[in-house]
Amino acid sequence: MEQNEQQAANQQPANQQPVFGIEKLYVKDLSVEVPNAPEIFLEREAPQVEIQLNTGGRAVGENVYEVVLTVTVTAKLGEKTVFLVEVGQGGVFRIQNVAQEQIEPLIAVACPNILFPYAREVISDTIGRAGFQPIVLQPVNFEAMYMQRLQELAQQQQGNQAATPAPTVQ
Repeated sequence: MEQNEQQAANQQPANQQPVFGIEKLYVKDLSVEVPNAPEIFLEREAPQVEIQLNTGGRAVGENVYEVVLTVTVTAKLGEKTVFLVEVGQGGVFRIQNVAQEQIEPLIAVACPNILFPYAREVISDTIGRAGFQPIVLQPVNFEAMYMQRLQELAQQQQGNQAATPAPTVQ
């Protein structure tokens, strides 16, 4: 009997359990440019490919957040742009009964990890439909990116504090 009472005391009521759920996944923005077509299709040289990632999140309601992972893939031959594809893969997430300090890491790490495979598929499909060999993006460590950003912010704050002269008392 004591064991059951102890288990009941350790369990939170169901309405207080942390919730992290996907409400909706969608393509918020999609752009493809092939500015040098059709001549670019005559080129046989492999282009240089550059990939940029950006994430952003915002509250859209009580305990509901929109997170958008933007992936930009640019291929160039010298100064000529072969193609540019950009997707904004969006998601609406329900996050409740979670400590406030844990919400930012969820939005910066967990949500992009969910969105990335969808963005990767859209990028690959769009590049193929534009007439080029599809590019399959390699996995991304969003936790490492988040930690690097936190470290950069901490260094900036330290630099700002060092640059600010101490107040003088007269």
